[in-house]
Amino acid sequence: ECLQDVFDLPALVELMASVRRREVRVVEVDTPVPSPFASSLQFGYVSAFMYEGDAPLAERRAQALSLDRSLLAELMGREELRELIDDAALAELEIDLQALGDRGKATNEDGLHDLLRRLGDLSADEIAARSTGTTGAWVTALTERGRILPVRVAGHERFIAAEDASRYRDALGAALPVGLPAAFLEPVDDPLLDLVARFARTHGPFTEEDVAQRFGIGPAVARKTLAALEADGRVVEGEFRPGGSGREWIEVEVLRLLRRRSLAAFRKEVEPVAPEVLARFTVAWHGIGPHGPRAATPDALLSVIEQLGGAPLPASALETRILPARLPGYSPALLDQLGASGEVVWCGAGPIGSTDGWVALALADRADLLLPEPVEAELSPPAAAALDALGSGGAMFFRQIADAAGSTDDTELLLALWELVWAGRITNDTLGPLRALLRGGTRSSRPARARRGPLMPSRMGPPAAAGRWSLVPERRGDATRRLHAMAEQLLVRHGIVTRGAAMAERVVGGFAGVYAVLKAFEESGRCRRGYFVEGLGGAQFAAPGAVDRLRSLEEPGDKAARTHVLAAVDPANPYGAALEWPEREGTHRPGRKAGALVVLVDGRLAVYVEKGGRSLLSYSDDPDVIGPAVDALALAARDGALGRLTVERADGEAIEDTPFAQALIDAGFRPTSRGLRLRA
Repeated sequence: ECLQDVFDLPALVELMASVRRREVRVVEVDTPVPSPFASSLQFGYVSAFMYEGDAPLAERRAQALSLDRSLLAELMGREELRELIDDAALAELEIDLQALGDRGKATNEDGLHDLLRRLGDLSADEIAARSTGTTGAWVTALTERGRILPVRVAGHERFIAAEDASRYRDALGAALPVGLPAAFLEPVDDPLLDLVARFARTHGPFTEEDVAQRFGIGPAVARKTLAALEADGRVVEGEFRPGGSGREWIEVEVLRLLRRRSLAAFRKEVEPVAPEVLARFTVAWHGIGPHGPRAATPDALLSVIEQLGGAPLPASALETRILPARLPGYSPALLDQLGASGEVVWCGAGPIGSTDGWVALALADRADLLLPEPVEAELSPPAAAALDALGSGGAMFFRQIADAAGSTDDTELLLALWELVWAGRITNDTLGPLRALLRGGTRSSRPARARRGPLMPSRMGPPAAAGRWSLVPERRGDATRRLHAMAEQLLVRHGIVTRGAAMAERVVGGFAGVYAVLKAFEESGRCRRGYFVEGLGGAQFAAPGAVDRLRSLEEPGDKAARTHVLAAVDPANPYGAALEWPEREGTHRPGRKAGALVVLVDGRLAVYVEKGGRSLLSYSDDPDVIGPAVDALALAARDGALGRLTVERADGEAIEDTPFAQALIDAGFRPTSRGLRLRA
C-alpha cells in the first residue's frame, strides 16, 4: 500500500534504470538541512509516531537524537536538548576538545606549539595539564625562538602562538614584544570573531559570561560577537547542558559530535542486557530485599498476593519462603485475616505427595479469572457426596458437611475434602487446614464413633479440616477473558514476560495462548515488545517502566543486599523458567521442584539446594561468590525457615571431600556422622 498508493514505485524503478543507462546524471550535494521533500516526509512521520506507545527512555532519547536539528526544533518549538544529551558523552567530548585526555596531550615542543594554535591562549598551569613532559623548559625554548609569546589576557599571564599575535593585539589590546615577523603583525578582518569562534570550537555548551570572563570583554560585546557567528551558521543558541539552566551557545560541529556520541551511548543502552541482570530485576520487581516493604501489614500482603495471583506455589514454601521473602516479619494471622474477611481466595492445583500440594492465591474480585481450572477427574463417592453437600450453598464447618453428606468416618471425609481441594473445587476461609496437613495431620485425632464426646469440638472436627469450607468461585467460561486476565497478570508478576516464564506457570495453551493477547497489548500501547534480555529471543513483552528499571540494574547494587535465598519455584527466581539452568558438569540436574532452594549472588545462580537440604549443587568456584551464598543459606537456616539443615553431599560427592566443607564450617555448620549440620 505504501509503495504503490502513496509513493510512485514504478516511476522510481524507471528513474533508477535511467541512472544505470547513464541517461540521468547523479550529483552529490551536502546540504546543511534536509531538502523540502525529505523534510516534509520526516516531519510527517515523526509528528505522527513520536508519542506513540510507552517506549523505554533510552529508545525515546535515541529516536529524538536521530532527527535533524532543524526538524527537532520545528517539532519541539525550540532546541531543548537537555534531556537528550548524555552526561558522560558530554564530559568525554569536553576532555577531548580541551586536549585533557591522554591522546590529546602535547609530548614535545612542536606538540605544545600546535596545542596553542588549536586552543588559543593558555596559562602555565593549563599548559602543564595538557602536556606529558617538562613544560617549563618547552615554554622557555619556544619563547626564545619566537614561536610562542607571553601576553596578558583578562588580567592573567598566558601564552599564545606567534601566529595569533595580531588577533590578540587588535581584539584585546594585548602588548606584543618587539622583533616579531611582519607576517604575524598583519591585521585580520575580525580578530575578536576569530578568537570567539576558536573558543566555541574547543568547548562544550557555554554562556556569554564564559566568553566575557575568558577574554576580559563585556557581556554585550560577547553576545554581539556570538550573534554574528550565529548569523554565519557557525554557532547555535539553545539549552544543551544536562542539569543546566538558561540559554547556552555551542559550535555547530561540536553539537554534531555531541549528538553523535550521545546517540551512540543511548543506542548502547538499547542493547539487550545479560541474563543475570534479568535475575537481579525479577528479585527487585517482586520487592524482595531492600526493594520491598519495610513492614508486614494487611495492605502490603494484599499487594503481594495481587502480584502472585493465580501462580501455582507449593504449600510448604508459601509461608516459609515465598511470603516471608517479600514481607519481613510475616505472620500467618495476616493471611487468615484476609481470607476470613473475604479479600483473598485460595485453591489447590494438585497434590505433591501426601502432605503437600500446589496452591494458588488470588484477590476475591479476580479469583474467577486467575485461579486454575478445576481438574476434570472422576471423584470418589465420599468426595462427590461432600461436593454435593457444599453445593447446597454457603460455607460449612466439617461437622455440618459430615451431617449433610451422611458421613460417619472422619478420616474418610477428611481425605475426601482434600481430594476436592487438590482438584481445585473447594477452599477454606483460612489456611489452618493446609498448615495442619503440612504437619502431617491427615487423620482424625479420635475414632468416628466418639466424635460427639466432650473432648471433641462439635463443629471444627480434625485440625486438618478446621474452618469453614466452601466452593471455589466458579471460573468464567469465556476462554478469551481468562487469557486476557492471565496476560495482564503475567506482566504484573514478571515485568518482562518471556516464553519460558509463561511455560513455567503452566498457562493453558502455553505461550502461544497468551502471545496473541500480549501482541494486542503492544499494539494498543499497554506493553512493549523487544529484545531486552540477551539470548531469550525477540518475543519479550515488558510492562511500562520495566525496561528502564531492568537497565538501571546492569551494575550490581549494594554488596550487603545482593544475596538472596529463594524457593526454586518462586516466581522471583527466573532460572528454570525465563532463564535456562547454567551449564555444569555431572549427571545431577536442578529443577523447579517443591522444597528445593536457590541462592542468587548478584543475579547469578551460586548454589542449588535439593529438597531436604542433603545435597547441594554449586555453580561457581569463586570464594567471593560461594562465601556469601553459604552465609545466606546459614542465616536462613538459623531464622527457622529451613529447619534443621544437614548437608551430606555436594556436586555428587561426600561433602567432606568438596571445597564446600570449609565454607559451611565457617558459616556455622558442625561435622556429624552424617555430614555437616546446622540447627535452626
